[in-house]
Amino acid sequence: MLFANFAIPLPVAYVLREWVPENLLLAWIAALYVLTAARIFIDWRYRLEPVARRNRDWRRWAWRFTLLSWASSGLWGALGWFAFQPDEPQTLAFICIVITGIASGAVPSLSAFPLAYAGSLLAMLLPFAVRCFIGDGPIYDTYLVFTICLFGVDLYYSRVTHRTLAETVRLRFENLSLIGDLKEERDKAQSADRAKSRFLAAASHDLRQPIHALGLFISTLGVLGRNGDVPAKSARDLAERARSVIGSLGGLLDALLDISKLDAGVVTVTREPLALRRVFSDLRVAFSGIAKGQGLEWRVVMTDIWVDTDPMMLKRILDNLVSNAFRYTPTGTVMIGCRRRGLTVEVQVWDTGVGIPVAEQEAIFEEFVQLRNPTRDRAQGLGLGLAIVQRTAQLLGHPIQVVSTEGRGSMFSITLPVTAPVASPRKGRAHPTPTKQQGGIVVIDDEPDAMDATALLLRTLGYRVYAGGSAAAARHAHTKAARRGEAPVDMVVTDYHLRDGQTGIDAVREITTYLGREVPVLILSGDTSSARLKQVNASGLRLLHKPLDAARLEEEIAAALKGKNGSPLPDESIATL
Repeated sequence: MLFANFAIPLPVAYVLREWVPENLLLAWIAALYVLTAARIFIDWRYRLEPVARRNRDWRRWAWRFTLLSWASSGLWGALGWFAFQPDEPQTLAFICIVITGIASGAVPSLSAFPLAYAGSLLAMLLPFAVRCFIGDGPIYDTYLVFTICLFGVDLYYSRVTHRTLAETVRLRFENLSLIGDLKEERDKAQSADRAKSRFLAAASHDLRQPIHALGLFISTLGVLGRNGDVPAKSARDLAERARSVIGSLGGLLDALLDISKLDAGVVTVTREPLALRRVFSDLRVAFSGIAKGQGLEWRVVMTDIWVDTDPMMLKRILDNLVSNAFRYTPTGTVMIGCRRRGLTVEVQVWDTGVGIPVAEQEAIFEEFVQLRNPTRDRAQGLGLGLAIVQRTAQLLGHPIQVVSTEGRGSMFSITLPVTAPVASPRKGRAHPTPTKQQGGIVVIDDEPDAMDATALLLRTLGYRVYAGGSAAAARHAHTKAARRGEAPVDMVVTDYHLRDGQTGIDAVREITTYLGREVPVLILSGDTSSARLKQVNASGLRLLHKPLDAARLEEEIAAALKGKNGSPLPDESIATL
């Protein structure tokens, strides 16, 4: 457009030199060139502006361009007034062609700001249209109608061009945003893939070690058995070591299960007012022995602040943070206290330990990340504690922060909402309810070894057991027992995955229909997938994950039967169908 303003005036002036005074033509050309130079200068200044300032002041720049465009268009429109030659049809046609070309040629360049083009079009066509209106004769009427039609057509195409340009710009920015999103998602996927590989490698190592040790203990027991009677002391020693290994293995699997539950969103938050003094008192007692054993100073700064949180989840978070502080503090002090922050309070755990490099302060919240445990020594933890802390804190809506200086120590904090204190209800003396130690339990598991082991344990504990690989087989076992005499059924213990696509939930329904009444249920499973956790959680049944310690299973069964006999149980203790 600017090039046209430089190039076209000279040939136009050459054609009109015989009918228009030379001074007027020169003044007209000079004015056009000055305005065009001003437009180029404004454009140059605009491009020098920082992008942020351009974006902020875009209206001011748009109106500068618009006013200069209107002035330039007014000069082209003036050509249709002072060069209008009624007695020279060819000259009149030439002027009409020039003005039409300039008016139509401005559509692409000015339609980005429709008001700029509408004003320019009016300034270019109005003088010529007025001269045609004043003129007498059909030729002038024809030119007038042509000018009006040109005005309407050019405005229409300006509108179409504006919409097309706006859509093009919108699509361009959408594509740029989409490319950015795709790159971000690609980076996330690559990061997740690396994290998964690291997770699987670490989990495989930490699972193989106790399984390897357990296999050696069992082999040792077998060798002792082949050599003759196994000495009681050796048997007790091997059993104790095997139990310790299984405990470590169970701890790892429990931690993995906790992460799966948090990721699956099946953990229920139970908020209530909680006195931090009570939490701090429990922590002081729990870690006093550890502090004494490590020769560390253990300081607990008491407070009377109450917070709104889930007591069990907060206790677990603080247990993990304090445990880590003791684990990575060879000498000095570990301290817990809090700072009031308006309507919130920041509980802080300080230590004078080894500290954490700034570059690693985000990575420590990932699974199986341990900065100073390259050999994966299980005595230094599993590397899952802070991952659980972060997920639990996110679920509660309590921000976690870490400040650390390598070689000097660390401070982990969690921010909690403050709430008003509540009066503690007086608790009356509890009257223990005698529980039924003997009872009948239906055991369903399609793995014969697992079914036999569970049935043997329960019989050893004094329960009557009706075991089967399916609900139908368990019913058959109960029917046979009932023919021989009394065969009570007080509970169902079932695996989740059974044969022929049947689940433990299906088996429980079948047993309930068979009995004609509801009984307490425990579902056992080695499946920790998010989908499975959500499915069982939706059924309302109690889910326990394998491997399960015998003492834990005994406690769960006793709690279930106690609840059946009328004693109150916490919500998480048992669920009945």
